[in-house]
Amino acid sequence: MLIESKQLIPGAMFLVMLLPAAAQTATPAAAIDPALLAKANGGDATAQVAVGEQYAQAAASEHDKAQMAGDYQQELAWYRKAAGQNNISGEMHLAALYRDGGGKTVPRDMEQAASWYRRAADQGDPTAQGMLAVLYSMGQGVPHSDPDAYFWFDLAASVKGPNQEKYAANRQMIGERITADELSDVQDRVAAWKAAHPRPDGTN
Repeated sequence: MLIESKQLIPGAMFLVMLLPAAAQTATPAAAIDPALLAKANGGDATAQVAVGEQYAQAAASEHDKAQMAGDYQQELAWYRKAAGQNNISGEMHLAALYRDGGGKTVPRDMEQAASWYRRAADQGDPTAQGMLAVLYSMGQGVPHSDPDAYFWFDLAASVKGPNQEKYAANRQMIGERITADELSDVQDRVAAWKAAHPRPDGTN
């Protein structure tokens, strides 16, 4: 039975999982904790993400267009620094920024979003795997591919967490779209991926 795309978890719903709630008031650049900024400038990826988040909050609350543009550029730059160190949080924030765009400063770019979700997914992050599966199921930023969507949903569903059942339900729906041969092939891919990426808690 064919499934309408609306049955899949919409990508927008994942935004709640990916990003913390924005502050209600702006966080001016000058208000960033000097110690945090020093750590970020020293290459600490966690601090870099935190600084990026503060610029994101400032951009969301800013009314001056020039200042807002500057905040978005700073947000992008700090997330990119963290992501460049293979920091999953940095990759996820960067992917979400490209997915949704940052005003007129950071254009929406689904190919960039998919690329950064892929990097986090390859490191075993289930939220990134679930988002990448959604993108494959809809053909956004990547070619439409139900086998690839099944592959990433299957990996995401294998990790215990608040969205595990949603990933499993989407995997089942996608599974109805693919042939028996495609299912066999993708299950082989899943087994090979898990063998090459053992989880520290041994839940593979």
